[in-house]
Amino acid sequence: MAREGVVATARASRAVRVGCRTGGMLGGMYRERASCVPGAVVWRRPGASPGAALRILPDGCMDLIWVAGELMVAGPDPVAHMGTGTGDPAGYTGLRFAPGTAPAVLGVPAHELRGLRVPLADLWPEARVRRLAERVQEAPDPGVALEEVAAGRLAGGAGQPDPAVQGIVALLREGTAVADVADVVGLSERQLRRRCLPAFGYGPKTLMRILRMDRAVALARTGVPHAAVAARMGYADQAHLAREVKALAGVPLGILIA
Repeated sequence: MAREGVVATARASRAVRVGCRTGGMLGGMYRERASCVPGAVVWRRPGASPGAALRILPDGCMDLIWVAGELMVAGPDPVAHMGTGTGDPAGYTGLRFAPGTAPAVLGVPAHELRGLRVPLADLWPEARVRRLAERVQEAPDPGVALEEVAAGRLAGGAGQPDPAVQGIVALLREGTAVADVADVVGLSERQLRRRCLPAFGYGPKTLMRILRMDRAVALARTGVPHAAVAARMGYADQAHLAREVKALAGVPLGILIA
């Protein structure tokens, strides 16, 4: 399918991304493990009841998901993604790629999938995806099968992540100013933004906000007072933290960690 068709088809997609590391989806039912694919995580969770509301927090990642007998791709979310449960008793199994690494596997720039959920068959030849789906369906562990798909793509020369990605993510996660990140990697701020869009789906400032909120929510879940969370994570004050969480997650921090 032509790239222009990806967006149109994706808007009608019925799949949702599930299982962000700090998204708190159904508490202890969610499980994950480190993947053999560098930087990736394999996750699994039961299917939510049909029509149940799902709030998926942005985390800078992209996912390859097996759900309801179909291979889906979840693009990078700039804000929380709202979906509904499928009621599938088999639940969801996913391979979550580290920020900036999925485009090398999928062969699609991240910004073309920003905020979208699309069938993998919209990105790869349908016959190939059908064979892969049969392989995952028959596998004793769908997570292992997803890893094999991704590892095979990388070993087959599908592409390699931008070598600057890891350094950019590390600096932004530390809260380094965008101008300083650009200096460290030897780019202008405009060049840095152009480098980030295909890798992450959005510019460095947005990625930094998302990564910081991700860490802030995780810290708040441990019981640290919100004012202390704001101070440790580099927010101007507790009000700043509250505004950022509401803007990116759509609900107050207290609701996310309840």
